[in-house]
Amino acid sequence: MSDILKILRISFSLKNTYRVNSIIYGLKQIPIVKKLIPESIYGVGGLKIFVNIISVLWEFISAFAGKLMYLLFMVLIISSQYNTKNQPLVYMNILVFLTFIGAILNTYLFDPSKDKYYAIVLLRINAKYYALVNYAYELFKTIVGFMVFGCIIGWLAGVPMYINILSPFFVVGCKLTVSGFNLWRNEKHDYYYNENKGEKLKVILVIVFLAAAYGLPLFGCEMPLALTVTIMILAILTGIFSLKVITGFTKYRLVYARILKEADEQLEKVSNAELSSNRELIELDSRDDYEQSVSKKEKKGFEYLNSIFIRRHRKILWKPAKLASVICLVLVLASIILMFIFDNLKVQMAELPLKYLSMFLFWMYFINRGQGFTKALFMNCDHSLLTYSFYRTPHAILELFKIRLREIIKINLLPAFILGTGLSVVLILSGVDTNPFNYLIVFITFPAESIFFSVHYLIIYYLLQPYNAGTEVKSGMYKIITGLTYMICYVMMQVEVPVFVFGISTISFSVLYCIIACILVYKIAPRTFKIRT
Repeated sequence: MSDILKILRISFSLKNTYRVNSIIYGLKQIPIVKKLIPESIYGVGGLKIFVNIISVLWEFISAFAGKLMYLLFMVLIISSQYNTKNQPLVYMNILVFLTFIGAILNTYLFDPSKDKYYAIVLLRINAKYYALVNYAYELFKTIVGFMVFGCIIGWLAGVPMYINILSPFFVVGCKLTVSGFNLWRNEKHDYYYNENKGEKLKVILVIVFLAAAYGLPLFGCEMPLALTVTIMILAILTGIFSLKVITGFTKYRLVYARILKEADEQLEKVSNAELSSNRELIELDSRDDYEQSVSKKEKKGFEYLNSIFIRRHRKILWKPAKLASVICLVLVLASIILMFIFDNLKVQMAELPLKYLSMFLFWMYFINRGQGFTKALFMNCDHSLLTYSFYRTPHAILELFKIRLREIIKINLLPAFILGTGLSVVLILSGVDTNPFNYLIVFITFPAESIFFSVHYLIIYYLLQPYNAGTEVKSGMYKIITGLTYMICYVMMQVEVPVFVFGISTISFSVLYCIIACILVYKIAPRTFKIRT
């Protein structure tokens, strides 16, 4: 027992130290806060105790909040959207197949995490004890989290309580089964499973299970409760049987050495592949042809530099935008055709822009090319030019910012205009709403959203400049802002806002955001727009 507690203490200490240093590093990346935090802060006892408390709270939250969000958003809310009276069956159908996916993608045992590297490779802790103790701890958190929120959310869905109580053990049983099976494959076939490594069979299984989770209820083919309970009991039994394989396995050090090495090689390979693919997509023109085309427009200075960049990166920047535009156009035309074929669809189609215009903000989040544009800027332009002081003067930064903003707005406006025009036409043809002002609001809202995302990603690029010389994102604040952007857009999908209120708010906010962005870039960017170390 003392050995188990010692390993848990070391494990938690390693995770905690890594997490604490990450939190402090993240705070030091915030433009205003970093001035108040000296380098010696890593050795300050009082603050480290405070951050340790935050880290412990995070450990507690991760055990529960993640399970709550998963069951609430991925299972309960989606199951409630199906037009059926059998929500408990839909709920359990989704939960069962998503559990299969989780068992494949999140085993805990085969995750090549940093704490395993520090403990097993650097500190030379017994790999088997370390693996089993931490694995048991993660499974315990899974049982507790799913027991608490699984019973509550399952009860809200109308699932019998005995199934809700069985569900946590089913989840753990699936994870044990997958882990035991992969350890058996290692013994018999010298196979090394890495949950972060993409494999064809893994991808196929995930797609099949995902389609079964959300697709079967669409056709009224969700599993009956008797079959669900049978599958759960079988998974629990196979999990118990797998415990013998997991506890009897002796080559954990070899397995971790292999998958940790693969993880490092995979990161390096992905980074090099991304650089190579970006370079391959750059289109080079003959100097005479290009200079002749530019001279006709009399471009010079930063306009000339931007013109070269846009022309050579057409595939990276414009190809995804054109593809998104084609998809949007097909969807709009299909909606119009369906309206003419089925009259009863006119009201439902009209409700999309009238009641659920905020839902399309999430679509615009995925369509916009802001992050891809800024990454291409750094990798193939700013990466080199930021070493020159003239490139970081306030006047130069503001001038180039406005030029680049104009370009990314043009790229993002193409699919935005198609969606705005298409939904306005759908609203007109439906005949449900005869207020021409609503048509105008719907038409303008999408370009306004595209302008917001264009400004948003360009300004956080200039104010935070998240990339280091190896094009890795090193800004904790950048990750927080992009994560919050995603969360806000996702939450807006669930909110019903009248077309007038949402449209006017979006348009006004986009205009104000552009003005503030230019001021902040001029005032702050000369100090922040630099290559990270």
